[in-house]
Amino acid sequence: DEQRAAYAAAAAALGGRRLVLRTLDAGADKPLPYLGQPAEENPFLGVRGLRLSLARPELLLIQLRAALQAAAQAPLGIMFPMVSEAGELREALGLLDEARRSLADEGRGAGEVEVGAMVEVPAAALAAAALAAQVDFLSIGTNDLVQYTMAAERGNAGLARLSDPVHPAVLRLIAYTIKECRRARSPVSVC
Repeated sequence: DEQRAAYAAAAAALGGRRLVLRTLDAGADKPLPYLGQPAEENPFLGVRGLRLSLARPELLLIQLRAALQAAAQAPLGIMFPMVSEAGELREALGLLDEARRSLADEGRGAGEVEVGAMVEVPAAALAAAALAAQVDFLSIGTNDLVQYTMAAERGNAGLARLSDPVHPAVLRLIAYTIKECRRARSPVSVC
């Protein structure tokens, strides 16, 4: 109920424009004490973003139910972060369907939502066509895309010269994602 109220208030403040809600984007790199996650040797390559949500589907279902209920009051989109492959996205969409069914079974209202996926890792950029075929839009997360393409943690001052958003490799991944989205007639944005 708290999440539903927060999402509904944020959506209402946009005066009819669509709110895009990113699902839980946490993990060992951004630890949340209440999740009780074990420490990881390399948390940037560990259980984070959508991987965490799929490992803890009860948390994702709560968030999706709240978002669907808020969408009954105002335009709302749902975006899944740190997608690495089409299979993860299919699983997340299955949980979205489950959340919608559970609300219907309880007689609770659920609104229509546009669904998107973040392109933050090279694998997602190179699989853009397969991802775009499953969702309404893609959004390129340039900070993480640069970090993962260059294998250089963006917060590490000693590697700052590698955090270049216009590096040819990064630009090629962005261009490829856009080209595949155009072919699929799928909107793509930059986050």
